[in-house]
Amino acid sequence: MLTLYSMPDSGNSYKPRLLLAQLGRPFRHISVDTRDGDTHTDEFLTKNPNGKAPLLELEDGRFLAESNAMLLHLAEGTGFLPGDAYERALVYQWLFFEQYSHEPCVAVRRSLLRYDHMKPYATPERLDETLAAGNKALSVMEKQLARTEFLAGGSYSVADISLYAYTHSAEEGGFELDAFPNVSQWLHRVANQPEHVPMEWLPEQT
Repeated sequence: MLTLYSMPDSGNSYKPRLLLAQLGRPFRHISVDTRDGDTHTDEFLTKNPNGKAPLLELEDGRFLAESNAMLLHLAEGTGFLPGDAYERALVYQWLFFEQYSHEPCVAVRRSLLRYDHMKPYATPERLDETLAAGNKALSVMEKQLARTEFLAGGSYSVADISLYAYTHSAEEGGFELDAFPNVSQWLHRVANQPEHVPMEWLPEQT
């Protein structure tokens, strides 16, 4: 069985949990918290030297880090990842956008406002900077979603899962999603996909 080490309140950790739920693939979940040092023990660092979560342990004992890499691996051969080379590249495009232009501001601003250990870094300058960059990223999504139903085209894919994770919780970072009606409608479409689960969902363990 797959084993996923993840933080229950982390958007990056939510991504593989959501995809696994929608694929109907059973997995064992182990909660870890980077804030408590769980991912910096010698045992964990032998599995992921980068000391971050999520981390996926495959059935054969190999490990895979980075949430978007997990999405691509788990989606291989499914409808969540297009077979056409160009359509696949569009999915990759949005995954790179998520990690380079979206997560560093939308997710980071949420963390600055949500977690006590981040409060010393929540300077007015940092909050202004992440707000402006986050709104720019949301504006890019807004323009795309005026043209297509989902981010990489007409079909739901791991591109949507990746960007849903921190966009649906963006208001916790002070972003006003009402200013982005196409994004808001897309969030509703994603939330109504079959077997969708909320961020708080964890699999039952036996």
